[in-house]
Amino acid sequence: MAHLPLPPPAMSTTKTFASAADLQVKQVRFDKLSEHAYAYTAEGDPNTGVIIGDDAVMVIDTQATPVMAQDVIRRIREVTDKPIRYLLLSHYHAVRVLGASAYRAEGAEHIIASEDTRALIVERGQFDKDSEIGRFPRLFQDLQSVPEGLTWPTLTFQQKMTLWLGQLEVQILQPGRGHTKGDTVAWLPEEKILFSGDLVEFDATPYAGDAYFKDWPQTLERIAALQPEKLVPGRGAALQTPAQVQAGLAGTRAFISDLYHSVQQGVARGEDLRRVYQGTYARLQPRYGQWVIFNHCMPFDVTRAYDEATQYPDPRIWTAERDLQMWQALEG
Repeated sequence: MAHLPLPPPAMSTTKTFASAADLQVKQVRFDKLSEHAYAYTAEGDPNTGVIIGDDAVMVIDTQATPVMAQDVIRRIREVTDKPIRYLLLSHYHAVRVLGASAYRAEGAEHIIASEDTRALIVERGQFDKDSEIGRFPRLFQDLQSVPEGLTWPTLTFQQKMTLWLGQLEVQILQPGRGHTKGDTVAWLPEEKILFSGDLVEFDATPYAGDAYFKDWPQTLERIAALQPEKLVPGRGAALQTPAQVQAGLAGTRAFISDLYHSVQQGVARGEDLRRVYQGTYARLQPRYGQWVIFNHCMPFDVTRAYDEATQYPDPRIWTAERDLQMWQALEG
């Protein structure tokens, strides 16, 4: 793969922490992809997928709070009255899972996640919750509606699980490490529709603070091997043609590869994290700077890439305190 040229590092300018200044309400879409599949998207905010089977509904990622989940439920109720029996967590991040309690009144019986995702909730779920609330104030609307504690799966699996919603086959797959070590996708093999979670983004910057940069491109290859014709990414518009799907996969792969390659080069030159960050930001900004949450993600992404390229094969836990310390060190 061709990588971006290497301009001289530029000093970063002070930026508002994470997404604290992002207060603009986004326009929601609820797109029908097939008789069984819908995509709830909002101009780069976290997406939710919906699968409607013969006798029940599955929701993939629940939104950040129960109040926000109610808008998803309202739209589901415009197209079906079947019980929302299954919730699937594509990974453990708070913006994806804390809305789960809203679905209990709609018939939710099972919360499904990979065993790796459950292990991450045990290890770092509360730290992540506290961290993300500080990063994304707008995404945690009516935070008081979130029950105490964390969202816990009731069913876990390793590698693959098949669920039948009547005659509709839903494959729940763990294709490999990428965005996190527990990433999970939902696949409708008959319709060739994939719900990728944050393994794939479209016109939105991949958050990689908990990522495995060396593994992520290979995981995307496994997704591509399924030959999806439609795909609901973690952020961005639903991809509704094979060409759009390929663009989403290629864009995500290019960003991850370009960023890690730049960080590796900086490490090889003996640069410290701040200088590696400045150089990598300067190199990636012309190509990716217009993507949603670029300025938010870059300090976290480069810090994780620097860790992986040096002494931390597994992601370190982000806490609210570590978030601010890192931001001040790189952007202050």
